[in-house]
Amino acid sequence: MDTTPKGKLIAIGGAEDKGNGTARNGGDSGSFIEASILRRVVDEMGGPSARIALVTTASSIPEEVAENYVEAFGKLGVTDLDVLDIRERKDVTPEMEKRLSAADGVMISGGNQLRLTTIFGGTNFMKSMKRRYYDEEGFVIAGTSAGAMCMSSTMIYQGQSATGLIKGGVKMTVGAGLINDVVIDSHFVKRGRFSRLTQAISGNPTSIGIGLGEDTGVVITEGIHLETIGSGQVMIFDGHDISYTDLADVEEGAVFSIEGMRIHIISKGHSYSLKERCFTATPAVQKAN
Repeated sequence: MDTTPKGKLIAIGGAEDKGNGTARNGGDSGSFIEASILRRVVDEMGGPSARIALVTTASSIPEEVAENYVEAFGKLGVTDLDVLDIRERKDVTPEMEKRLSAADGVMISGGNQLRLTTIFGGTNFMKSMKRRYYDEEGFVIAGTSAGAMCMSSTMIYQGQSATGLIKGGVKMTVGAGLINDVVIDSHFVKRGRFSRLTQAISGNPTSIGIGLGEDTGVVITEGIHLETIGSGQVMIFDGHDISYTDLADVEEGAVFSIEGMRIHIISKGHSYSLKERCFTATPAVQKAN
């Protein structure tokens, strides 16, 4: 497997603009309007004629989520949306793998990211999705909220904003590993999750923290170039230059200190390089179709 992925990731922060009020469970219902983020997802997957596999496994209301996505994608002219109804590990069958292999891209809904890793982790389905992302130019994996958070090699699965700056207040595990050396958090602005991504990067300073605001996302090309899309902001937490932290030394439940965390705020029309760890005021370069 080439170390540079030929496909793209689209990580979305949740609560996508849908024009009809607030989405249930912070974007879990998957409602969208035609403009902005979902349009970009469709375009990256090849346009309205693309075959899109929808994974609603993370959601507690998968049928409602599926109905909303069918309607939303339909408004964009997409007619070939394959809903993969996978609710338990036993549902990850060869038939589901076959349906995945026929798709031009995958959309992963919000919900509980730990469901995604415990149900798909180690399966041929996950291996196939990862292989296609690395090997096939044009293959796209998009995810919103939990579907975005599971993409990283290290994943936050629990932690309240109020306890983010208390040692042990953020719980982490292994993610899907579609992108290495990052930690992705969602619903970042409205739910005030600055503190929990701060702790996550303090304990994993080789990683870059990506905090996705609501109705905001990043298009990731070659595994390193992040282009911001949507109406809000993306916050980047860089721990490489941390000169001091006592996170490892204080007792569980105690507060801790950090010196030297770098933070960038990136809105639409701006981008960030994970490799160079630098901000640029121009979008990431897109390859011609």
